[in-house]
Amino acid sequence: MKNNLPTDPIAAAVEVLNKEHVIAYPTEAVFGVGCDPDSEIAVHRLLELKQRSVEKGLILIAASFEQLKPYIDDSMLTDAQRQTIFASWPGPVTFVFPAKPTTPRWLTGRFDSLAVRVTNHPDVIALCEAYGKPLVSTSANLSGLPPCRTAKEVADQFGVDFPVIDAPTGGRQNPSEIRDALTGELFRQG
Repeated sequence: MKNNLPTDPIAAAVEVLNKEHVIAYPTEAVFGVGCDPDSEIAVHRLLELKQRSVEKGLILIAASFEQLKPYIDDSMLTDAQRQTIFASWPGPVTFVFPAKPTTPRWLTGRFDSLAVRVTNHPDVIALCEAYGKPLVSTSANLSGLPPCRTAKEVADQFGVDFPVIDAPTGGRQNPSEIRDALTGELFRQG
């Protein structure tokens, strides 16, 4: 399958994101679909595509912790909690932080928290760095279908014209582990 983004897929993906549209990209285990977290239009496009309720909340994926700071309140973390989190990052562990009061409800849903991850996938790092902020990240699959593991599977589920960065995933079998940043409670096994 041809990469349907032009010669520089990262730059082309940023152009699509800037137009408030959704893209697909490889993550540590599966392909994700993502968009601009600050665009209510883009997030609603993603939710409609996924047939997902806004109430469930979303995950942000970033190149660095600095990119996540505008969205989360880490002031309640102890040094030990910070060490635990930073020992897992960058990597396939998502942590649920208290959200800042300014974090949009289209990201947090019915919660006062936000799930975030600093990725170690080189293409996602390059994408978030080029875009200058994190992306909304949820598995690339239509409701009821398994998450896509290749760009071809993305094309099969979303159509050949859906913008996708055609690169391999990180090779992990399971999606990211999800833990509470404050308590360490495991919400989803990785």
